[in-house]
Amino acid sequence: MIKVADMHKWYGSFHVLKGLNLDVKEGERIVICGPSGSGKSTFIRCINRLEEHQRGQIIVDDVELTDDVKQIDTVRKEVGMVFQHFNLFPHLTVLENCCLAPLWVRKVPKREALATAMEYLERVKIPEQADKYPGQLSGGQQQRVAIARALCMKPKIMLFDEPTSALDPEMIKEVLDVMIELAGSGMTMICVTHEMGFAKTVADRVIFMDQGEIVELAPPGEFFSNPKEARTQQFLNQILQH
Repeated sequence: MIKVADMHKWYGSFHVLKGLNLDVKEGERIVICGPSGSGKSTFIRCINRLEEHQRGQIIVDDVELTDDVKQIDTVRKEVGMVFQHFNLFPHLTVLENCCLAPLWVRKVPKREALATAMEYLERVKIPEQADKYPGQLSGGQQQRVAIARALCMKPKIMLFDEPTSALDPEMIKEVLDVMIELAGSGMTMICVTHEMGFAKTVADRVIFMDQGEIVELAPPGEFFSNPKEARTQQFLNQILQH
């Protein structure tokens, strides 16, 4: 579903991503972890061209991401993304937020868009919030709306960029529960997160990034019990102690 080959990115003279390689199969769940500033979020933002890479290849569902706007649009239709901050439109109801992209991008009939939106609001367990505005919801509820909104486009791939890091601790579980259920449905997922319990439960493979490079990539059992790289060991020692 996703192929990244020798991908590099610079911000001016700063080399953010250095020769990244990754193949993601259909239905595979990848969790990316690493210290702040290691390039994790920039990496997944490149996969739907929210950030532009300067060298190497990114191919998503057989479409290569280049400067071609049509190809970018094709990829974005198939790739849902959930951000750290919810990015909901405050002047639209929950239901309107969920219907907007299917109506305008996929040209879905309104009745179908509304039915799909309610289906996914039920799936994330907040159908009763459909007529409320984002400001009337808790952070955890807003993030579940953001997940439902992304799913309303019926994407083949979901990207999550630290989806729980802006939430209060008691709200984290409700969002992770939705993501675990989604993972169980066979959705192809890449998730940047520090939630190591989620990585152990859901991931097929875990990636550790540092200083713009993939330092280690392994199945979770091996990654957590027997990391090969000293930098990974140090990171896990620090994060798992808390």
